[in-house]
Amino acid sequence: MNQTGQLAGRVAVVTGAASGIGAAIAALYAREGAALALLDRDPARVETVAAGCRAAGVAVTTHAADVTDEEAMVAAVDAAAATHGGIDILVSSAGILDETPFLEMDLATWNTTVAVDLTGVFLAARAVAPHLVARGGGRIINVASQLGIKGGVNLAHYTAAKAGVIGLGKALALELAPHRILVNTIAPGPIETPLIGGLSEDWKHAKRAELPVGRFGTPEEVAPTALLLAASPSGDLYTGQTLGPNSGDVMP
Repeated sequence: MNQTGQLAGRVAVVTGAASGIGAAIAALYAREGAALALLDRDPARVETVAAGCRAAGVAVTTHAADVTDEEAMVAAVDAAAATHGGIDILVSSAGILDETPFLEMDLATWNTTVAVDLTGVFLAARAVAPHLVARGGGRIINVASQLGIKGGVNLAHYTAAKAGVIGLGKALALELAPHRILVNTIAPGPIETPLIGGLSEDWKHAKRAELPVGRFGTPEEVAPTALLLAASPSGDLYTGQTLGPNSGDVMP
């Protein structure tokens, strides 16, 4: 992909940056000139991603933080802002997924998924938003799922959390608009990432058969949507929106 410098001079925080969609977004943002603060609970893997991003000639820091830990998130975000001189963009991409029938789901399984997939998005936004206000504006881009729109069998916990991310994004879009902060959501379909390792082959086979495109996507096919939303003028009129690179699984 050719570099166009669409994010030159911008600073982006990316959570869940060690793999999958988060790593692909980080790599694309680096190629487009953004300085990066990459957050993940796996410091070794996120450092590998960071090394690849530095090859694009941008400043990159890594921060070991669990998105469910409020104090750790605030500390990591504040450190990133201090090092890079501010923050312009937040991408919340951290997430977990497992397949559990509702009648067998215990409260611990529910709470763990909601904590990472929804509360973690809230905590990241809450930590970053004051820095965006101080900057005079910015972008928040949350990664949800098309299942948050249509539901999914054996995925009640994940579906509920991702629906919450979509609703949270709309609420933040309204509340943060006076601060010139644009908030949007990406709701991908099934993507070939480590995240779907928790799903059975039967589930994946059935899902592929439902998709008009006939296949799952790749992280690199999702990342350009995050670039569109972060850049100007391409993202300047989007707020409170849910964009769906989902192989045709949802057609609003």
